Amino acid sequence: MNELNRQAVQAAVRNLVTAVSSSALYAPDHQQPSRLREKALASLQHALETVAEIALVVIDDELLVDGAPLDSGLYIERFVELLTGRGVGQLKFLRGIDAGELAAFARRLAPGGNGPLKATPHIRLGRVEVRFAGGAGNEATADATSFSADEVARFREVYEGVSKHRRLKATGIAEVVDAFIATLRRQAQPLLPLAPLRDMDEYTFTHSINVCTLNLAQAISLGIDGPLLRDIGIAGLLHDIGKLFVPTEVLTKPGYLDEDEWQVMRRHPHQGARCLIETPGIPPLAAIVAFEHHLKHDLSGYPAVPASWRQHPCSEMTAISDFFDALRTHRTYRDAMELKEIAGILLEKRGQEFHPLLTRNFLLLLSRTMS
Repeated sequence: MNELNRQAVQAAVRNLVTAVSSSALYAPDHQQPSRLREKALASLQHALETVAEIALVVIDDELLVDGAPLDSGLYIERFVELLTGRGVGQLKFLRGIDAGELAAFARRLAPGGNGPLKATPHIRLGRVEVRFAGGAGNEATADATSFSADEVARFREVYEGVSKHRRLKATGIAEVVDAFIATLRRQAQPLLPLAPLRDMDEYTFTHSINVCTLNLAQAISLGIDGPLLRDIGIAGLLHDIGKLFVPTEVLTKPGYLDEDEWQVMRRHPHQGARCLIETPGIPPLAAIVAFEHHLKHDLSGYPAVPASWRQHPCSEMTAISDFFDALRTHRTYRDAMELKEIAGILLEKRGQEFHPLLTRNFLLLLSRTMS
């Protein structure tokens, strides 16, 4: 976005905030707030002449557009307060926005506004709230340590790009993982910032973020740092990318798959590995993990490999993360399991399905969360 457009966005925010504030003194349809909303709309429409959308993201009390913060000031600070007070981390204005949409948004944005904020055809909202499911029906919010809307949105773009075009772009993936690492380092309980993420109900997308988080927590606890830690996070984030090549009716089928459907599902490690190998900028470890994460420690899983096969430790780490998150997540065909129940299953299967030492380390991390 060029400087003139940034100034236009800044002016739009200033006039919108002033309109919201003045509505507390005047009726919503009074000339003063109406005039200010008109000025805000004119600024937005001017900026939208050269771009299709304006994406605003709140990160650490700053308002960013195109990844760069707008100039600080009372208006920006107040706008951030209004957005975060309504649980909004992302806001998009799309070309075609009209006066009615902006007026309705302004009325609901005001403190004590009439009803919740709602998306419209040309105003999109992103609510980002990270919750940890301590067990079925027992959820605690972790607002202060939530992954930023910006990083989650970046990965969503990657995810949707593969889903629509069957091609992966590496741009921004490393930065997403770096942000997740920074979040985990601030945690006293390393497994706290797990999804579900509000308004993001695609299981594969949300599960991928969780497996990345769990991989990073395991690796950090083992003293891994630097480029290898980042690669382990990327491998977790992309371990299931092959599922985006599985037909939707198979991937989302409630209940159990029949034999033909299961054979289709079992191909996703090959498809994911091939996709990652063919994508410049993706570390080789990610392709290895995509291929190996269903092998099991005793190689009784899939794909079939020679008896002499040696799995990468990151693949075995990912298998634990994958298994844990799958069981703690509510699915259409079963309820989420309690953490103690999952821990018992991991203990039972260590040495067979899961690496015994890595399982022990994971259970130690889990015990810190359960205590």
